[in-house]
Amino acid sequence: MKTLPETILQQAQSLPEGGVLSPKEFLHLGGRSAVDQAFSRLTKDGKLLRVVRGAYAAPVSGRFGSRPPAPEKVVMALAEQSGEIVVPHGASAANTLGLTQQVPIQEVYLTSGRTRKLKLGQSEVLVKHAPRWMLALGARPAGAAVRALAWIGPAHVGKSLALLRRVLPKSEWQALALARSTLPGWMARAIGEEAVRG
Repeated sequence: MKTLPETILQQAQSLPEGGVLSPKEFLHLGGRSAVDQAFSRLTKDGKLLRVVRGAYAAPVSGRFGSRPPAPEKVVMALAEQSGEIVVPHGASAANTLGLTQQVPIQEVYLTSGRTRKLKLGQSEVLVKHAPRWMLALGARPAGAAVRALAWIGPAHVGKSLALLRRVLPKSEWQALALARSTLPGWMARAIGEEAVRG
């Protein structure tokens, strides 16, 4: 029969990269203190990473040793587990859409849940609570456009929208235009003006 730490480790290693597990999932195998102790020992031995309170992930083994899982995979696994909406920050969206050459230094995601910091090896990922309007169109290109525009701000919105109208698929541009009523006034006005120009 497997020991509690072996069972936890086997479960962690069976998950796809970035998959998270919680001590609560193992309470049927032992008391809370025994489960917590097993997780603590596995973390100390480097076999698990404590991502955030109550969530652990297995490091990924590769040719050059082990590394933390990809941040976006951990973030998406946590989102799936909690039922939150989680999307890349406006700076990342602006870069992806070609509105800026700047690459964000720190990885930041926006969430419908609470703000927290995830620890992945030496790096930290910020998962930041965002207002509903920023998340309304989700991870689709029109949603990325909303977050990119929010990051760019009112001063440069006109030039950015002209570019977005060219790069977004027609259906995504229409989704963006239809979402105006949920967006801040300055953004809704600018999108409306660009739509009329088109």
